[in-house]
Amino acid sequence: MQKILFTTLTVLSFLNALAQKKEKVFLDKTDSTRNCYTILYPAEFPLKGYLVIIPGFGETAESVLQQTGLPILAAQSRLLTIIPTFQEGRLSFGIDNLSQESLKSILQDVRKKHGLKNEKLFIGGFSIGGSCAIKFAEETDLKPTAIFAIDPTLDFERFFISASRDIILTTDGSYNQENVFMVDNIKKLMGGEPQDVPENYYKISPYSYSDTSQTAIKKIVDFPIIIYCEPDVQWWLKNRNADFSNMNVLDCSAMINELRRLGNKNAILVTTENKGYREPNHQRHPHSWSIVDNRELISWLLQIK
Repeated sequence: MQKILFTTLTVLSFLNALAQKKEKVFLDKTDSTRNCYTILYPAEFPLKGYLVIIPGFGETAESVLQQTGLPILAAQSRLLTIIPTFQEGRLSFGIDNLSQESLKSILQDVRKKHGLKNEKLFIGGFSIGGSCAIKFAEETDLKPTAIFAIDPTLDFERFFISASRDIILTTDGSYNQENVFMVDNIKKLMGGEPQDVPENYYKISPYSYSDTSQTAIKKIVDFPIIIYCEPDVQWWLKNRNADFSNMNVLDCSAMINELRRLGNKNAILVTTENKGYREPNHQRHPHSWSIVDNRELISWLLQIK
């Protein structure tokens, strides 16, 4: 009986997903790889707002939809839901000017086509997509109602130092290629290493632990923000030769703590345990979309006034 019930619920969920109206919109009709967005339409109106869900580094809208049911649930909750792809495609850096301008262009296109004016805007993302969302909230004139981020890198000084150290300590030549890419590109973006241009790291990073003036986060001191992390250090030690200094939870917990000390009563850090798995093989990984309880997140967003 339980097996039949499970099968029935799975089929119903699948049919719901199929019924969801989805469209891909290209800002440049001649380029199908970037400057575009996937939009999921609610089945019912009026809208309760619109939600931007930003992919992690290397992800497409299609892979986001494979990893999480958040976009479909959001649309079912009467949120116009947008998954963007920026100017540099799936390798966009998120916090750089090009990515931020791409995000603004996509939002302008969505707002114009759908006549959005005073509707609530919610924005968030996974990994560097979460970094992008927080940076956007800090800098834009189009202020979101609330922000969420799933295990984002926030302090790029910390990230640069930890990734560089990992490369130095790798003696067998099997360097983590993502770390190599990130170190090179952070250095280009910032104009040098942290000890040479600390002011650039303070200005561009969404959060900087060593910036005691708290320049970046003072801009979002009044914003409701929720960040999710799964700090499974045992998994990182065993599978990636990494420790807490390599984990984004350092940035996330420090930023939430400082926002609270500045008076933000709606700055929330959610830590989870054994929820991180990646599809399609349901492979264990604490840095995953699945650490979020999607229903709780949507409920939290919608209760924000």
